[in-house]
Amino acid sequence: MRRANIMFLVLGLLAAGAAQADLRVFACEPEWAALAEELGGEHVEATSAITGQQDVHYIQARPSLISGVRRADLVVCTGADLEVGWLPLLLRQGGNPGVQPGRPGYFEAAAFVDMKEVPQKLDRAEGDIHPYGNPHIQLDPHNIARVADALAARLAEVDAENADDYARRHGDFATRWEAAIARWEERAAPLAGKRIVTHHRSWVYLNDWLGLVELGNLESKPGIPPSAAHLATLLDTLEDQDLMAIVHSAYQSPRASEWLAGRTGAPVIVLPHTVGSVAGADDLFAMFEALVERLLAASS
Repeated sequence: MRRANIMFLVLGLLAAGAAQADLRVFACEPEWAALAEELGGEHVEATSAITGQQDVHYIQARPSLISGVRRADLVVCTGADLEVGWLPLLLRQGGNPGVQPGRPGYFEAAAFVDMKEVPQKLDRAEGDIHPYGNPHIQLDPHNIARVADALAARLAEVDAENADDYARRHGDFATRWEAAIARWEERAAPLAGKRIVTHHRSWVYLNDWLGLVELGNLESKPGIPPSAAHLATLLDTLEDQDLMAIVHSAYQSPRASEWLAGRTGAPVIVLPHTVGSVAGADDLFAMFEALVERLLAASS
């Protein structure tokens, strides 16, 4: 009986702790859930629609996600049509007027960064082309800082009662983040000019940040699975190139990477594309630590 009472007490304390959150944040991707938690602390309860083991392009609008949108005070997504295949349905089915586009409860991170690879024309024959530019903005820590500035302001707008706390936590995060960027850039300086091949064109912001040179992609066009013909052509272009590594994400099949590695001698590395996508990348700081560490290991 006493053990049962203790169990009920523990469950009650856990429920009370969960109830203390002033703001429910529904994030489309783990990086934005992690950022909301950094900026919101105990005031924020953040959940992510996907995990680090999933491809953000192909998510089903499950009832649990619809329920998450229905309960949310703030929806935080990348935008730039990254979630176009499933987010509009969630917003429509969720029936939550406060988190619709144009309302304070809807936030798109891509609106606050300079987008790369904005197409001059749209042609579906070129594969999965994003009309507003390459949406994988989270792989440059300077973009994370820009989004943090805007997200902290939005948290304060939606939850004005705790605005001072959001400002304080943002200041603390910005200081720690700036110091971390300086540390990462100093360590990663030897990577500038190193050549890589990637599975999908999702690393352009990382390449620009660190000065990596992307020689090609395993996909012939964005979103088109690697083919034998394309891989053979790619292999020809890599002759006499000093290829440092072949990069793919955790959710992508390693078969094409391993095929190319067997013929070039370059190592295959799985880089974290978001929080929780590789072991140890449990928050934003750890994610970039893992990125730099794995790239440096491949270059040695």
